[in-house]
Amino acid sequence: MNRIGVFLPNWIGDVVMSTPALRALRTQYPDAEIVGIHRPYISDVLAGTDLIHRSILHDRKSEIPERRGLAFTKLLKQEEFDAIYLFTNSLRTGWVAWLSGAKRRIGFANEGRGWMLTDSIPGFDRDVVKSALDHYIEIVEHAGVEVASKQTELATTEEDEQHWHQFQDSLPPELWEHPVITFNAGGAFGEAKHWSTRKFAELGQSIVDHYERTVVVLCGPAERDMARAIVRKADRRNIVSLADQELTIGLSKAAVKHSELLVTTDSGPRHFAQPFDVPVITIFGPTHIGYSETYYEKGTHIQLPVDCGPCQQRTCPLEHHKCMRDLTVERVFRAVCDALDRYHRQVA
Repeated sequence: MNRIGVFLPNWIGDVVMSTPALRALRTQYPDAEIVGIHRPYISDVLAGTDLIHRSILHDRKSEIPERRGLAFTKLLKQEEFDAIYLFTNSLRTGWVAWLSGAKRRIGFANEGRGWMLTDSIPGFDRDVVKSALDHYIEIVEHAGVEVASKQTELATTEEDEQHWHQFQDSLPPELWEHPVITFNAGGAFGEAKHWSTRKFAELGQSIVDHYERTVVVLCGPAERDMARAIVRKADRRNIVSLADQELTIGLSKAAVKHSELLVTTDSGPRHFAQPFDVPVITIFGPTHIGYSETYYEKGTHIQLPVDCGPCQQRTCPLEHHKCMRDLTVERVFRAVCDALDRYHRQVA
């Protein structure tokens, strides 16, 4: 097999969960060229790894013709792929894979696209809880690829590391005399995943008041105000944020990599911890833990049992948001204390 295309997931966390399957492909076909087919921002997630050789970018809203429509499909056809693995489950990607003329097209038969695939895996029931990580592994195993490990992988680039050090240099040096704990409070899924800025601020206060630590609040471009609010409400010198930086996925990866612990909502950056062997505490609200399970020994899941959940909704349909509202700072702080005791980790 000379050239393999992989339609990668659209969510940052799912891309990380797909890395064991990507590693298996690289191992099984060491001489093949692995081409990632994905949204532009996914490039930053996999930057620094050797999991794919190059990328073909697609974006239906792009002003670049080759990233959408017939021009994009023509570009794929010119690649003459020996195989395309579909880690996406949409009818559209099935259709595009079929039009590409790839000799093998491997994926789940969801959305009625089974006839478009040469290697069609029976469509899965979305109500049956199974990790996305296991779904990606199932796809490559169906085509005879052996998966040796479920360990996820990431890397930082030299530019990412420089960006992190520039951020450190912008603040008083005494802040970096202490280990770093990172907070990730946002999430693209929707507001139902959010734990309040007040509670994150109070958690930060408890950490810096009881431990010699510096807390760094991560954020994406749409979450700057949220990060600033946490810092403002915490009112502690040792609690800072990335909000005034040039924000990149690589900077967030570097921040987590150099952390002693990550405390996060169930969103993409949560998955940055495992590849760098950083303990992580994940606060779950409306989402089921099982859909994003990565079997990480240093991962702690916190979810408040409620009669109405987990509902998988982006906003609370009952408008009370009890799953997050009633989850106390004290409970999360106890988990932080336990993690620091169990996984005491000094990071240079």
